[in-house]
Amino acid sequence: MTSPLESATCSPLLCPSGTLRASINLGNPILANKNAATGEVFGVSVDLSRELAKRLGVALELKVFDAAAKSVAAVTNNEADIGFFAIDPLRGEGIRFTAAYIHIEGYYLVRQHSPLQLNEDVDKTGIRITAAKGSAYDLFLTRHLKHATLVHATTSQAVTDTFLQNSSDVAAGVRQQLESDIERLLGQEKLRLLNTNFMVIAQAMGIPNHRGEAATNYVRHFVEEMKRSGFVAESLKRHGIVGAAVAPSSSASFAPLA
Repeated sequence: MTSPLESATCSPLLCPSGTLRASINLGNPILANKNAATGEVFGVSVDLSRELAKRLGVALELKVFDAAAKSVAAVTNNEADIGFFAIDPLRGEGIRFTAAYIHIEGYYLVRQHSPLQLNEDVDKTGIRITAAKGSAYDLFLTRHLKHATLVHATTSQAVTDTFLQNSSDVAAGVRQQLESDIERLLGQEKLRLLNTNFMVIAQAMGIPNHRGEAATNYVRHFVEEMKRSGFVAESLKRHGIVGAAVAPSSSASFAPLA
């Protein structure tokens, strides 16, 4: 468990302004959501931010964004002290990551009448895939697709609508968001997911790359404790999140980033 002395030591390293600025991404409904009536932002990433600020003995400021790329940029550009992102090599150029605290699934969505049945059918010449620009699955597909073409939506919430408007062949996204879109559009469009996930997205906490090893290791220890103690599992349950799994403990989280 992190000691009070460690908290006092790491507080100025993690949040030199005296306030912990947390970058919150509303583009992933598993991590965070906003109450339409009150404007309150809630979710596992918000809960972790509040708990970390409490342990550091500082105030918390939530910086809320509608897309992962904007949330990543806030941390990379030192406009936020922590963020909650999928681990990705490109993002790692400006961010130091903890080990994952949850795993979520990336899926393909197609029209009901589409001839595509398996993930292996998707990466073919002439297939157009809509993904949210800068999202974890966009970065993954950019590296791995050999024949299909990516079309970009502005946010994860806009992926399915963009896919329909642009007459793309496939939409790529977080399973829960796509399932919500299928339900939302029931009666207008018949849509379905393909057979299984095309990737497992490892969601982690991250801090600006220049904050150093002491701050990085403090956050890594914090994440491991939040998993072991049941904090992450309880947060997911409290917010009614299904389909996300708490990531296993990782001793690798204590090693310096290469």
